[in-house]
Amino acid sequence: MVQTIEIEGSIFSDNRGKIKFFNSFDMAQIVRFYEISPASPEIIRGWQGHKIEKKWFYCHSGAFVINIVNIAEENIALAELSAERFELNESMPIILEVPAGSASGFKAILPGSKLMVFSNFTLEESTKDDIRFPLETWNAEW
Repeated sequence: MVQTIEIEGSIFSDNRGKIKFFNSFDMAQIVRFYEISPASPEIIRGWQGHKIEKKWFYCHSGAFVINIVNIAEENIALAELSAERFELNESMPIILEVPAGSASGFKAILPGSKLMVFSNFTLEESTKDDIRFPLETWNAEW
């Protein structure tokens, strides 16, 4: 099982509008972030793993299914590992913290969905730690 952490945010609304915030999210480890906007909800992006890099996922528009596999498990064949499924959507302010030693795959549920990804590695460091797996490596509920 992957030791993910769900960091809950809050929402405040008044006549001026709405604010989503994550006051308990410590961003000290983060060195870069990027946004992913899938062309279609039919597209599954995965599997991408990292032995050392840690990531955080936040859906600010639409909704996503994210599957995570613990690839750091020693003495277990890759085929025997199972994916853990999470759903993130814009109406629930949650950041999913994915530890090092994990592989992830994700898919938008709704058209126009956008996913923010935060990383504790520079792009150069991440590229050196990148491990790709074919989509059929693990069964996952998308």
